[in-house]
Amino acid sequence: MRASKVICFTVGAMLSVTATQADEIQIVRNVLGPEGPLYIDGNLYYVGWVSNTLSRWDGKTTTVLNHTEGCGHNGLALTKQKTFLLACTNDPGAILELDMTGKQLRRWDADSNGRKFEGGINDIAVTANGGAYATVFGPYADPPIPTFVIGKILYLAPGSEKWVEVANDLNYANGIGVSPDQKTLYVSQTVSNCMLKFTIESDGSLSHRSDFALLNILDPNKNQSPWLGPDSMKVDSKGNIYVAQWFGGKILKISPEGKLLHVFEIAAGDGTTNIAFGKNEDELYVTVVKDPKDSQAKGSIVKIKNIE
Repeated sequence: MRASKVICFTVGAMLSVTATQADEIQIVRNVLGPEGPLYIDGNLYYVGWVSNTLSRWDGKTTTVLNHTEGCGHNGLALTKQKTFLLACTNDPGAILELDMTGKQLRRWDADSNGRKFEGGINDIAVTANGGAYATVFGPYADPPIPTFVIGKILYLAPGSEKWVEVANDLNYANGIGVSPDQKTLYVSQTVSNCMLKFTIESDGSLSHRSDFALLNILDPNKNQSPWLGPDSMKVDSKGNIYVAQWFGGKILKISPEGKLLHVFEIAAGDGTTNIAFGKNEDELYVTVVKDPKDSQAKGSIVKIKNIE
Protein backbone atom coordinates (compact mmCIF):
# COMPACT_ATOMS: atom_id res chain seq x y z
CA MET A 1 0.00 0.00 0.00
CA ARG A 2 0.95 3.68 -0.34
CA ALA A 3 -1.44 5.54 1.93
CA SER A 4 -12.65 -2.89 -14.40
CA LYS A 5 -15.04 -0.97 -12.30
CA VAL A 6 -17.08 -3.65 -10.66
CA ILE A 7 -19.80 -3.83 -8.02
CA CYS A 8 -18.44 -6.42 -5.66
CA PHE A 9 -20.42 -8.91 -3.60
CA THR A 10 -18.97 -11.67 -1.48
CA VAL A 11 -19.17 -15.06 -3.15
CA GLY A 12 -18.66 -17.37 -0.19
CA ALA A 13 -20.91 -17.64 2.81
CA MET A 14 -19.52 -16.19 6.01
CA LEU A 15 -18.61 -18.57 8.81
CA SER A 16 -19.09 -17.75 12.44
CA VAL A 17 -15.70 -16.30 13.25
CA THR A 18 -14.44 -14.55 16.34
CA ALA A 19 -11.82 -11.85 15.87
CA THR A 20 -8.98 -12.39 18.29
CA GLN A 21 -6.12 -10.19 19.41
CA ALA A 22 -2.99 -12.00 18.32
CA ASP A 23 -0.13 -12.58 20.77
CA GLU A 24 2.34 -10.34 19.02
CA ILE A 25 6.10 -10.25 19.21
CA GLN A 26 7.57 -7.09 17.72
CA ILE A 27 10.73 -8.12 15.89
CA VAL A 28 11.62 -5.05 13.80
CA ARG A 29 10.91 -1.47 14.85
CA ASN A 30 11.01 1.97 13.28
CA VAL A 31 10.41 0.98 9.67
CA LEU A 32 9.28 3.81 7.40
CA GLY A 33 6.61 2.25 5.21
CA PRO A 34 6.91 -1.47 6.08
CA GLU A 35 5.84 -3.83 3.27
CA GLY A 36 6.82 -6.83 1.14
CA PRO A 37 7.94 -9.36 3.78
CA LEU A 38 9.43 -12.68 2.65
CA TYR A 39 10.84 -15.32 4.99
CA ILE A 40 13.66 -17.17 3.20
CA ASP A 41 16.12 -19.64 4.76
CA GLY A 42 15.76 -18.17 8.23
CA ASN A 43 16.05 -14.54 7.09
CA LEU A 44 13.23 -12.02 6.86
CA TYR A 45 13.41 -9.63 3.91
CA TYR A 46 11.21 -6.53 3.92
CA VAL A 47 10.98 -3.08 2.36
CA GLY A 48 10.24 0.49 3.38
CA TRP A 49 8.37 2.57 0.82
CA VAL A 50 9.19 5.87 2.57
CA SER A 51 12.86 5.03 3.17
CA ASN A 52 13.23 3.51 -0.34
CA THR A 53 14.99 0.46 1.09
CA LEU A 54 15.13 -3.32 0.97
CA SER A 55 16.44 -4.85 4.21
CA ARG A 56 17.25 -8.26 5.69
CA TRP A 57 16.68 -9.23 9.32
CA ASP A 58 18.66 -12.33 10.37
CA GLY A 59 17.01 -12.76 13.74
CA LYS A 60 19.32 -10.33 15.50
CA THR A 61 20.31 -7.46 13.24
CA THR A 62 18.96 -5.59 10.23
CA THR A 63 21.04 -4.96 7.10
CA VAL A 64 19.99 -2.56 4.35
CA LEU A 65 20.57 -4.34 1.02
CA ASN A 66 19.22 -1.80 -1.45
CA HIS A 67 18.48 1.90 -1.46
CA THR A 68 17.03 3.28 -4.67
CA GLU A 69 15.92 6.87 -4.25
CA GLY A 70 12.53 7.66 -5.77
CA CYS A 71 11.43 4.03 -6.00
CA GLY A 72 9.05 3.74 -3.08
CA HIS A 73 9.87 0.05 -2.49
CA ASN A 74 6.68 -1.96 -2.08
CA GLY A 75 5.76 -5.47 -3.26
CA LEU A 76 8.54 -8.07 -3.23
CA ALA A 77 8.59 -11.52 -4.85
CA LEU A 78 11.20 -14.26 -5.17
CA THR A 79 11.81 -15.72 -8.63
CA LYS A 80 12.80 -19.28 -9.52
CA GLN A 81 16.29 -17.94 -10.22
CA LYS A 82 16.54 -16.75 -6.58
CA THR A 83 16.33 -13.09 -7.52
CA PHE A 84 13.86 -10.51 -6.27
CA LEU A 85 11.26 -8.68 -8.28
CA LEU A 86 10.61 -5.39 -6.52
CA ALA A 87 7.66 -3.04 -7.09
CA CYS A 88 8.44 0.68 -7.17
CA THR A 89 5.20 2.35 -6.13
CA ASN A 90 6.22 5.96 -6.71
CA ASP A 91 4.35 7.39 -9.71
CA PRO A 92 5.26 6.60 -12.45
CA GLY A 93 6.30 3.20 -11.20
CA ALA A 94 9.00 0.73 -12.07
CA ILE A 95 9.86 -2.94 -11.56
CA LEU A 96 13.36 -3.86 -10.44
CA GLU A 97 15.10 -7.22 -10.51
CA LEU A 98 17.68 -7.53 -7.73
CA ASP A 99 19.99 -10.30 -6.64
CA MET A 100 19.72 -11.44 -3.04
CA THR A 101 22.41 -9.00 -1.96
CA GLY A 102 20.27 -6.13 -3.27
CA LYS A 103 22.29 -5.42 -6.42
CA GLN A 104 20.12 -4.22 -9.31
CA LEU A 105 20.17 -6.56 -12.31
CA ARG A 106 17.41 -5.02 -14.39
CA ARG A 107 14.83 -2.24 -14.42
CA TRP A 108 11.54 -1.94 -16.31
CA ASP A 109 9.91 1.50 -16.62
CA ALA A 110 7.25 0.68 -19.24
CA ASP A 111 5.11 -2.16 -20.57
CA SER A 112 5.38 -3.98 -23.89
CA ASN A 113 3.68 -1.04 -25.66
CA GLY A 114 6.07 1.51 -24.20
CA ARG A 115 3.51 2.89 -21.75
CA LYS A 116 4.93 4.10 -18.44
CA PHE A 117 3.56 2.55 -15.28
CA GLU A 118 1.38 5.54 -14.38
CA GLY A 119 -0.14 5.01 -10.96
CA GLY A 120 2.87 3.10 -9.65
CA ILE A 121 3.58 -0.62 -9.33
CA ASN A 122 2.14 -1.97 -6.09
CA ASP A 123 2.66 -5.72 -5.76
CA ILE A 124 4.12 -8.72 -7.61
CA ALA A 125 3.44 -12.48 -7.53
CA VAL A 126 5.53 -15.18 -9.22
CA THR A 127 3.96 -18.28 -10.79
CA ALA A 128 5.24 -21.86 -10.57
CA ASN A 129 6.37 -21.86 -14.20
CA GLY A 130 8.50 -18.75 -13.73
CA GLY A 131 6.07 -16.11 -14.93
CA ALA A 132 4.98 -13.12 -12.85
CA TYR A 133 2.02 -10.79 -12.37
CA ALA A 134 2.19 -7.20 -11.12
CA THR A 135 -0.43 -4.62 -10.20
CA VAL A 136 -0.62 -0.98 -11.23
CA PHE A 137 -2.21 1.03 -8.42
CA GLY A 138 -3.51 4.54 -9.07
CA PRO A 139 -2.86 8.23 -8.40
CA TYR A 140 -2.85 10.15 -5.16
CA ALA A 141 -4.61 13.47 -5.35
CA ASP A 142 -4.13 16.46 -3.07
CA PRO A 143 -5.98 16.13 -0.75
CA PRO A 144 -5.38 12.35 -0.78
CA ILE A 145 -8.75 11.06 -1.91
CA PRO A 146 -9.30 8.25 -4.45
CA THR A 147 -9.56 9.57 -7.99
CA PHE A 148 -9.11 7.86 -11.36
CA VAL A 149 -9.77 4.15 -11.80
CA ILE A 150 -6.66 3.24 -13.79
CA GLY A 151 -5.50 0.04 -12.06
CA LYS A 152 -4.06 -2.71 -14.24
CA ILE A 153 -2.58 -6.19 -14.07
CA LEU A 154 0.64 -6.87 -15.96
CA TYR A 155 2.11 -10.25 -16.90
CA LEU A 156 5.70 -11.31 -17.57
CA ALA A 157 5.72 -14.66 -19.37
CA PRO A 158 8.46 -17.20 -18.53
CA GLY A 159 11.60 -16.24 -20.45
CA SER A 160 10.07 -12.97 -21.69
CA GLU A 161 11.63 -9.55 -21.26
CA LYS A 162 8.42 -7.53 -21.55
CA TRP A 163 5.47 -6.94 -19.23
CA VAL A 164 2.11 -7.23 -21.02
CA GLU A 165 -1.19 -5.74 -19.83
CA VAL A 166 -3.70 -8.54 -19.17
CA ALA A 167 -6.44 -6.67 -17.24
CA ASN A 168 -7.43 -3.06 -16.64
CA ASP A 169 -10.07 -0.80 -15.12
CA LEU A 170 -9.31 -1.87 -11.56
CA ASN A 171 -10.10 0.42 -8.64
CA TYR A 172 -6.63 0.88 -7.09
CA ALA A 173 -5.25 -2.62 -7.71
CA ASN A 174 -3.05 -3.68 -4.82
CA GLY A 175 -2.18 -7.14 -3.50
CA ILE A 176 -1.94 -10.10 -5.84
CA GLY A 177 -1.69 -13.86 -5.28
CA VAL A 178 -1.79 -17.15 -7.19
CA SER A 179 -3.59 -20.31 -6.05
CA PRO A 180 -1.44 -23.43 -5.45
CA ASP A 181 -2.90 -25.13 -8.54
CA GLN A 182 -1.91 -22.08 -10.61
CA LYS A 183 -5.45 -21.74 -11.99
CA THR A 184 -6.69 -18.66 -10.10
CA LEU A 185 -5.31 -15.15 -9.64
CA TYR A 186 -6.55 -13.10 -6.68
CA VAL A 187 -6.31 -9.30 -6.74
CA SER A 188 -7.13 -6.66 -4.13
CA GLN A 189 -9.08 -3.53 -5.06
CA THR A 190 -8.26 -1.31 -2.11
CA VAL A 191 -10.84 1.32 -3.03
CA SER A 192 -14.15 -0.57 -2.87
CA ASN A 193 -12.86 -2.94 -0.12
CA CYS A 194 -13.18 -5.74 -2.65
CA MET A 195 -11.18 -8.76 -3.79
CA LEU A 196 -11.46 -10.07 -7.33
CA LYS A 197 -10.43 -13.35 -8.91
CA PHE A 198 -9.52 -14.37 -12.46
CA THR A 199 -9.01 -17.66 -14.23
CA ILE A 200 -5.41 -18.05 -15.39
CA GLU A 201 -5.25 -19.42 -18.94
CA SER A 202 -2.41 -21.61 -20.24
CA ASP A 203 -0.72 -18.63 -21.92
CA GLY A 204 -0.90 -16.50 -18.76
CA SER A 205 -3.81 -14.38 -19.98
CA LEU A 206 -6.75 -13.83 -17.64
CA SER A 207 -10.44 -14.63 -18.08
CA HIS A 208 -13.66 -14.97 -16.07
CA ARG A 209 -13.18 -11.88 -13.95
CA SER A 210 -15.46 -12.21 -10.96
CA ASP A 211 -16.03 -11.00 -7.42
CA PHE A 212 -14.33 -13.03 -4.71
CA ALA A 213 -14.98 -11.23 -1.41
CA LEU A 214 -16.28 -7.93 -0.07
CA LEU A 215 -14.38 -7.51 3.17
CA ASN A 216 -16.95 -5.42 5.05
CA ILE A 217 -19.44 -8.26 4.58
CA LEU A 218 -16.96 -10.78 5.96
CA ASP A 219 -15.99 -8.51 8.87
CA PRO A 220 -17.32 -5.02 9.80
CA ASN A 221 -15.29 -1.98 8.78
CA LYS A 222 -13.19 -0.42 11.53
CA ASN A 223 -13.72 3.11 10.20
CA GLN A 224 -15.08 4.96 7.19
CA SER A 225 -11.85 5.87 5.42
CA PRO A 226 -12.17 5.64 1.61
CA TRP A 227 -8.76 3.89 1.69
CA LEU A 228 -9.94 1.13 4.01
CA GLY A 229 -9.61 -2.02 1.97
CA PRO A 230 -7.57 -5.08 1.09
CA ASP A 231 -3.85 -4.49 0.75
CA SER A 232 -1.24 -7.14 -0.02
CA MET A 233 -1.84 -10.86 0.41
CA LYS A 234 -0.23 -14.28 0.56
CA VAL A 235 -1.71 -17.68 -0.34
CA ASP A 236 -0.79 -20.73 1.73
CA SER A 237 -0.18 -24.30 0.56
CA LYS A 238 -3.84 -25.20 1.15
CA GLY A 239 -5.07 -22.32 -1.00
CA ASN A 240 -6.24 -20.09 1.86
CA ILE A 241 -5.74 -16.36 1.30
CA TYR A 242 -4.33 -14.08 4.02
CA VAL A 243 -5.08 -10.47 3.17
CA ALA A 244 -4.02 -7.37 5.10
CA GLN A 245 -6.63 -4.65 5.46
CA TRP A 246 -5.16 -1.15 5.23
CA PHE A 247 -6.82 1.16 7.79
CA GLY A 248 -8.43 -1.99 9.24
CA GLY A 249 -5.65 -3.19 11.54
CA LYS A 250 -6.23 -6.83 10.74
CA ILE A 251 -5.35 -9.86 8.64
CA LEU A 252 -8.29 -11.82 7.23
CA LYS A 253 -7.82 -15.52 6.49
CA ILE A 254 -10.22 -16.54 3.71
CA SER A 255 -10.83 -19.97 2.18
CA PRO A 256 -10.67 -20.57 -1.59
CA GLU A 257 -14.50 -20.59 -1.48
CA GLY A 258 -14.56 -17.06 -0.07
CA LYS A 259 -15.44 -18.06 3.50
CA LEU A 260 -13.93 -16.16 6.39
CA LEU A 261 -11.84 -18.56 8.47
CA HIS A 262 -10.19 -16.23 10.98
CA VAL A 263 -9.52 -12.58 11.76
CA PHE A 264 -6.13 -11.68 13.23
CA GLU A 265 -6.48 -8.35 15.03
CA ILE A 266 -3.12 -6.56 15.01
CA ALA A 267 -2.41 -4.35 18.03
CA ALA A 268 0.68 -2.64 16.58
CA GLY A 269 -1.35 -0.38 14.28
CA ASP A 270 -4.24 0.13 11.89
CA GLY A 271 -2.11 0.16 8.74
CA THR A 272 -1.61 -3.55 8.15
CA THR A 273 0.04 -3.96 4.74
CA ASN A 274 1.28 -7.51 4.16
CA ILE A 275 2.30 -10.86 5.66
CA ALA A 276 4.94 -13.53 5.23
CA PHE A 277 4.75 -17.18 6.25
CA GLY A 278 7.35 -18.49 8.63
CA LYS A 279 8.74 -22.01 8.42
CA ASN A 280 5.94 -24.58 7.88
CA GLU A 281 3.41 -21.71 7.71
CA ASP A 282 2.87 -21.91 11.48
CA GLU A 283 3.88 -18.30 12.06
CA LEU A 284 2.99 -15.06 10.31
CA TYR A 285 5.20 -12.00 9.96
CA VAL A 286 2.98 -8.93 9.62
CA THR A 287 4.10 -5.53 8.34
CA VAL A 288 2.09 -2.75 9.93
CA VAL A 289 2.02 1.05 10.04
CA LYS A 290 0.95 2.40 13.42
CA ASP A 291 -1.14 5.27 11.99
CA PRO A 292 -2.09 5.11 8.29
CA LYS A 293 -2.48 8.89 8.26
CA ASP A 294 1.19 9.38 9.21
CA SER A 295 3.06 10.76 6.18
CA GLN A 296 6.21 8.93 7.29
CA ALA A 297 4.26 5.66 7.69
CA LYS A 298 6.23 4.71 10.82
CA GLY A 299 5.68 1.08 11.62
CA SER A 300 7.07 -2.29 12.52
CA ILE A 301 7.02 -6.01 11.84
CA VAL A 302 5.32 -8.33 14.32
CA LYS A 303 5.26 -12.10 14.56
CA ILE A 304 2.07 -13.98 15.45
CA LYS A 305 0.96 -17.60 15.52
CA ASN A 306 -1.08 -18.88 12.61
CA ILE A 307 -4.49 -20.47 13.25
CA GLU A 308 -5.56 -23.67 11.50
